[in-house]
Amino acid sequence: METWLLWFCNWSTLVVCAALKLPQISALLRARSARGISLPSLLLELAGFLVFLRYQHYYGYPLLTYLEYPILIAQDIILLLCVFHFNGNVKQAAPYLVVFLSSWFILTLKKWIIDTAMNLCTFISAASKFAQLQYLWKTKDSGAVSALTWSLSSYTCATRIITTLMTTSDLTILIRFVIMLAFNIWVTATVLHYRKTAVKTE
Repeated sequence: METWLLWFCNWSTLVVCAALKLPQISALLRARSARGISLPSLLLELAGFLVFLRYQHYYGYPLLTYLEYPILIAQDIILLLCVFHFNGNVKQAAPYLVVFLSSWFILTLKKWIIDTAMNLCTFISAASKFAQLQYLWKTKDSGAVSALTWSLSSYTCATRIITTLMTTSDLTILIRFVIMLAFNIWVTATVLHYRKTAVKTE
């Protein structure tokens, strides 16, 4: 039973993550606008994903427990380029991409660097979600933000809580997923709230 549950959680997470950002990218392309999407939130999320992937890889954790992160990073980079495109300057993305690429190598120069980064990773990821929430509260407009993407993120956090408990039992990772689950549900609810408000106004 435990083996089946672990298999289901791992593979369902991978399947969901393979399409996680596609509703968001699709909504953005349909609207031809980055309205409602917080750039600081996106950049912080990308940083959090990068640190988390590097940490898991560095400590040799089972590949299936973090295989979705290269997929998520690729989708976030596409989303980032779309945001810069609709904001009028794709070239502005270049310095950020250089920083992220160099960070991949810098993070594992010393063990204390990757450990410190991972401890900050939960804060960085929570800050990314909070930045999106602040943007929504400020504009009171969910714009091109996809509620489906955020709800799928909630699902993947829930499944990763299960897989972490069943494999590595790494407390740092577990705390991160619990906090991310709470924030993802909060953002989803906020997006849906402002979407209903916009419909009523119309």
